[in-house]
Amino acid sequence: SYESMSSLVGQAIKKLEEISDKEEGLTGIPTGFTELDRLTSGWQNSDLVIVAARPGMGKTSFTLALAKNAALDFKKPVAFFSLEMSSIQLAQRLISMEAEITGSKLRDGRLDDDDWGVLHSAVERLGDAPIFIDDTPGINVFELRAKCRRLKMQHKIELVMIDYLQLMTAGGEGNKAGNREQEISAISRALKGMAKELNVPVIALSQLSRNVENRGGTKRPMLSDLRESGAIEQDADIVSFIYRPEYYQILEDEEGNSVKGMAELIVAKHRNGATDTVKLKWIDYCAKFVNPDDPNFNSLTDDAYNAGSPGIITMPSRINDEDVPF
Repeated sequence: SYESMSSLVGQAIKKLEEISDKEEGLTGIPTGFTELDRLTSGWQNSDLVIVAARPGMGKTSFTLALAKNAALDFKKPVAFFSLEMSSIQLAQRLISMEAEITGSKLRDGRLDDDDWGVLHSAVERLGDAPIFIDDTPGINVFELRAKCRRLKMQHKIELVMIDYLQLMTAGGEGNKAGNREQEISAISRALKGMAKELNVPVIALSQLSRNVENRGGTKRPMLSDLRESGAIEQDADIVSFIYRPEYYQILEDEEGNSVKGMAELIVAKHRNGATDTVKLKWIDYCAKFVNPDDPNFNSLTDDAYNAGSPGIITMPSRINDEDVPF
């Protein structure tokens, strides 16, 4: 299909007027992170956003924070596809993050009266969050697209998140390619196509290659570290990397300042804007990213993050049942 230039110009002017009327200046879905919102103006419809990191950096925690912020704070329905963790594990993570209770307390049930009060408040808040979690392992792009179409129709989802890209399969002819790099390329192209079709942002996590570990210095990731396919970089509108120097036992920056609890989201590619590094803080005991100026920030020792949650809607895979969204 095509549209005339007069129609497109009219649409562009209308969008510009809508943007100028917004006090906060955000044209997309807020991320909940101040500096990231300033850089991106929020997640934009039809964009494919890649969030990549080495294992242990907090990819899942970061995207859960994005999902919670969008759904809970801004009432944006979110679809979250987890290929690595179960839906209940994700719900447990969300409770730990929202309640800011150490994972060992939640896992062992060692909660005092104050903890129980905080926990119940967190569960009550999360219960109102329009988050739809699917934990189908090895989902292919055709299943994913079908599920997202149904969620868009039935629940008006405005954001899709996938954890993580390398665990997906291309499905159909893509499996016959015999080359994993070609399959990843097919997956990334399909995700970008889905973002355009549904007109929603699609955020996909991605693993980085081991080249990061073999480098000297700060070990900050680069675009060349994207695992298995340069097509990911090509298809994505935004490519970002999570980096925590403390993970590599780097305790000071070049000026000798402490980097304890510090994290960076490195926006290495931004098709429609500037690239930059967004400073964040990492609360280790509840696996939570926050804004650097968050008054509640407190860096404690490492811990697990397990609990229980009735708060988030989780659904099994029922792709062939036409009467349900999953």
